[in-house]
Amino acid sequence: MKSLKQALKDYLRIRRSLGFRLRNEEGSLRNFVAFLHAARAPYITRELALRWATQPATAQPATWAGHLRMIRRFAIWHSASEPRTEIPPVGILPHRYRRKSPHIYSDEEIEKLLRRAQQLPSPKGLRALTYTTLFGLLVATGMRVNEALGLDRPDVDLKLRILQVRRAKFGKSRYVPVHPSTVEVLKKYAEYRDRIFPAPSTPAFFLSERGRRITSPMAEYTFAKLSQRIGLRAPAKGRDHGPRLQDMRHRFAARTLIHWYRAGLDVERELPRLSTYLGHVQTKDTYWYCVQWSVM
Repeated sequence: MKSLKQALKDYLRIRRSLGFRLRNEEGSLRNFVAFLHAARAPYITRELALRWATQPATAQPATWAGHLRMIRRFAIWHSASEPRTEIPPVGILPHRYRRKSPHIYSDEEIEKLLRRAQQLPSPKGLRALTYTTLFGLLVATGMRVNEALGLDRPDVDLKLRILQVRRAKFGKSRYVPVHPSTVEVLKKYAEYRDRIFPAPSTPAFFLSERGRRITSPMAEYTFAKLSQRIGLRAPAKGRDHGPRLQDMRHRFAARTLIHWYRAGLDVERELPRLSTYLGHVQTKDTYWYCVQWSVM
């Protein structure tokens, strides 16, 4: 029988070959296997799976349920080579994650945010310009935060006015056309960035003051602090309290739908266009924006 550690390695390799990234799942399952090893358990048991999944006690029930679903998928696969494996039954932890209601930013809120971003401490002048441009791009395109941060310089074609998003959610790639006004802003940013860092060590389009790619936690932290200063968030709250960066995506979708309704277009017929632009795998994912917008 192969060890649990080797079994997990094989499981991750096979699922990744099918297109799954498993960034969060890998870390969680490695912790689970280490937990089993510390408990001297040679195989997965329902009791140990449930005990690990419900840690820490302060976590949300939906988090516990998510952990147990990860274990269950792994256990089902591993049971083919380890018959002693106990598969956690469905329904032990039935909680599901509920999407937070989006915040649809007003024009005034966006203007305040961008003006405050322009005032960020920036010895080289790049930090303020980077975040102002980044936030503006999210507003203008509805891109996911990681999609914008994942852009490399060759992905930004300012002549054709197209951004190439590579390996986005679910491993999908797509082209994102942008408005000429957005192109002008990106062009000015690129020119200033290249003067500061003519030969950076990373191909990233958006650079930090140190010439490195900006990470999602860095962008979210900066956004949270700026939001507190303009009154969008209460002081001393974490990144998960109040309006979020991804809500700019909701704003883009909602404003697009409103524009179509006011123009008298058949929204049901137009919706696949919005779904494709936003990078949704299925049109039904875009319907969620319709539901949220209609109840606000």
